[in-house]
Amino acid sequence: MNMVRMGSGLLLLMLVGVAGIASADDGFYSWLLTLDRKGEIAPLVNETYKEECGSCHFPYQPGLLPSGSWKKLLSPSALEDHFGENAELDEDVRLQLLAVLEKSAAETSYYKRSRKIMASLKDATPLRITEVPYIQRAHHEVPARLIKKNDKVKSLSYCDACHQKADKGIYDDDTVSIPGHGAWTW
Repeated sequence: MNMVRMGSGLLLLMLVGVAGIASADDGFYSWLLTLDRKGEIAPLVNETYKEECGSCHFPYQPGLLPSGSWKKLLSPSALEDHFGENAELDEDVRLQLLAVLEKSAAETSYYKRSRKIMASLKDATPLRITEVPYIQRAHHEVPARLIKKNDKVKSLSYCDACHQKADKGIYDDDTVSIPGHGAWTW
């Protein structure tokens, strides 16, 4: 038998097997078969998280931090003083959100930016996304006047102020528009 035909047949068999697995699992195989991976951060799909956390700030995708950070951030004491605010949750809601965040945290993600975030952290568990070395490096060329001195941006923690598709997990350079400045190119 021709090796090319055998290789093609094996590839087809593998793809059929992968497709079967992908339909049963929403993990690696479905990610692999998804052609639209532009976002590079898994989009947020949990409505409870969007409602509870998104009512006060941008609902950060779980893949922006490791599970250890989410555990710290959602501990009862950290929620009692959540960056100067009381963000306490009912225990059942807190545990539900923690499970969602841990399941999709950066170290469990197959998305490119999440992998880069994890590589930059080493063993650190930052409490702020702005403390992630990868995020800091990605923004180091943006002048402070366009962020901290810009009333419409204020800090790097307001991702959606500049990243026009941040809510979909898209942080590509071509979706950046800094308020009062316009498109940003690195």
